[in-house]
Amino acid sequence: MSYYEQSASIITLNVHITGDFLSPLEQWIIEKRREFHRYPELSFNEYMTQKRIMDSLREFGLESSSIAGTGVIADILGNGPGPCIAIRSDIDALPIQEEETVFNSEYISCHKGVMHACGHDGHMAIVLGVARLLHEKKNEFSGKVRLIFQPAEETYPGGAQTVIENGGLEGVDAIIGLHIFGDVDAGTVRFCPGHFMASSNDFTIKLIGKGGHVSTPEYCINPISMAAALICRAAQVVGRQVNPSKHVFGFGMLKGGTRFNIIPDEVQISGSFRTFNEKDTETIDNVLEEMLNSIMEEYTSEYFECVPSYELDISHGYPVLVNHPKFTAAAGNMLRGAFTNVEDNASPIFGSEDFAYYLCHVPGMFLFLGTRNLEKSIKDINHSSSFDIDEDVLIQGVQVLSSIALDFLKSPGDYIA
Repeated sequence: MSYYEQSASIITLNVHITGDFLSPLEQWIIEKRREFHRYPELSFNEYMTQKRIMDSLREFGLESSSIAGTGVIADILGNGPGPCIAIRSDIDALPIQEEETVFNSEYISCHKGVMHACGHDGHMAIVLGVARLLHEKKNEFSGKVRLIFQPAEETYPGGAQTVIENGGLEGVDAIIGLHIFGDVDAGTVRFCPGHFMASSNDFTIKLIGKGGHVSTPEYCINPISMAAALICRAAQVVGRQVNPSKHVFGFGMLKGGTRFNIIPDEVQISGSFRTFNEKDTETIDNVLEEMLNSIMEEYTSEYFECVPSYELDISHGYPVLVNHPKFTAAAGNMLRGAFTNVEDNASPIFGSEDFAYYLCHVPGMFLFLGTRNLEKSIKDINHSSSFDIDEDVLIQGVQVLSSIALDFLKSPGDYIA
């Protein structure tokens, strides 16, 4: 008996599928999520994960192929020509040693020092659930649904660009993605049109001075003092140039020195900043350079040539994630009518995502699905060693993505020009 024969209440195409209808599917995706969680793999090393995904698709007759090395791509063809919508899941894990909890005894990571601590195991299970649901429903819609299981979201430059370079978006008219979040209440769907997630930008600075003994500072140029000056000034100076509500800026690493009474020749300092537009990114780039030039002038001495000096390396990572306004509005209208707890005008966050690259090429949207459930003591945030998922939200993820995909295929003009 197929999933569709188990409920007489199913409505063709644009549907909010009832819990009774999905209960066998729900059990299946929970099992899949736990299997992925037990065997996590790091970015671009997801070889067994890739095999598990392809085997899972084959269980219900859907063939797939590899993409971007360790990724998977598959198409579900409807009953005739029409537009194509892609649905993406990331598949990599993090270098974190999982902490044993009261929940995870049946599925705790078997790989030492590696853990699905960001919900990607849930993302894979959700998109597999969508695949199984829509594959059986393929005679009831026209067009095509492309499934993209993407490697290496956690490690810059990420896997999205490789998927795109390998033709993953060829023939795609729109794309959607979902992320489980531990600081959002379970069952809450959250998104907004336009700028939704920030760009990620990292910098490393080498400050070069003149070393010596701390008892004779007049014969030295102390790079630790220069680093301290930069750290103390940076947030305030950047804040005067870029609206504080539109950026974050901070330092995360300071390395230098070998002994308490020796002034080193150089130190290295690293940090990161996030913005919501390229202009603010460029402004912060320039402010960093201006501050460093000013500090060099302050520490210049007539007794030393070629020092002080600095080397500044700024790496611009994932771009700003921008949800397509028309697509997001149409999806929001549909979701509000089908689900409770839909927040379609959420505040942008300073997290970053390589899903942004897809949205630079085709219209679509990215949304969050909350998993925090205080009654179940599921409260740890993403990237925590005790992060876990309220598995009740997995089936909702299937419902949300399936509903958007089917509604788009039914009325693409409502979503894109």
